[in-house]
Amino acid sequence: MIYLCSMKQNIADSNFQRAKRDFANSDFVDNDVLFADNLTHSLMALQPRRMTFILVALCTKGEIDYTVDTEPRHASANDIIIITDRHIIDDIHFSDNLDGLCMMVSVNFFYDIIQNVSHLSTLLLFSRNHPVVRLTDRECETFSSYFYLLKTKAADISNHYRKELVGTLMLAMLYDLSNVIMRFSSGLEEGNKSGASLFTRFLHLVETHFRTERRVAWYADQLCISPKHLSETIKLISKRTPNEWIDSYVTLEMRTMLKNSSKSIKEIAKELNFPNQSFMGKYFKEHVGMSPSEFRRS
Repeated sequence: MIYLCSMKQNIADSNFQRAKRDFANSDFVDNDVLFADNLTHSLMALQPRRMTFILVALCTKGEIDYTVDTEPRHASANDIIIITDRHIIDDIHFSDNLDGLCMMVSVNFFYDIIQNVSHLSTLLLFSRNHPVVRLTDRECETFSSYFYLLKTKAADISNHYRKELVGTLMLAMLYDLSNVIMRFSSGLEEGNKSGASLFTRFLHLVETHFRTERRVAWYADQLCISPKHLSETIKLISKRTPNEWIDSYVTLEMRTMLKNSSKSIKEIAKELNFPNQSFMGKYFKEHVGMSPSEFRRS
């Protein structure tokens, strides 16, 4: 078993420049998409990092344990791993025989290729609550075929339509992946598709602004709807209220900063826009069950 343990340190952002330099046997298109067929080297290059892109990886052999925003995760052969941007991957350890395929997509490129976010809102919603999904052998073969075709097209720099080809093939792959997801969920009724799209746009706003904005009314205003409509829709789609989603992002960020940075609690309170350290302490204890200093010591 190989361990990659972080010693309480400031977490750096991931970036494509580093990935293109460090990832073994990778092919890429600009700073938009990268394909690497060595999962071990890919994970070692990521440790520990705040994701600035979307990562989709297929474990073909071996086992891996890691954390995302301090939450433990486990994957083994035939599991597909989905980690969206702004989340921190850390505490990685894996078996000596780990192998797999890894794809990284910039957020802008992802939203460009799907054109209408409602098309794939089911995938985005599901991946946040189920970041590891077990595939059948046939589904693994399908994903692997997509991966190697995409990698080949990304490597063909002589093709004038290389980026467009990669985007089109990736869209097809994401639809197939979304179809896999439908096996694990009851699916969305036809009338809830607009609600799923609203949920995805809401989460995107929360991920971008939770450090400074925690009022449901502010998010409703950005989405041009009433706070009541936003609350009812988010509750229906996700079984959680908008406030619960906002609090979960704030709390995860606090836990991550307390665990992985050397910043003082006062500095963290200021960075997360709390009026003072005491206010942040009460907020943290209400949601985590202990004070920030107790959590850091634990």
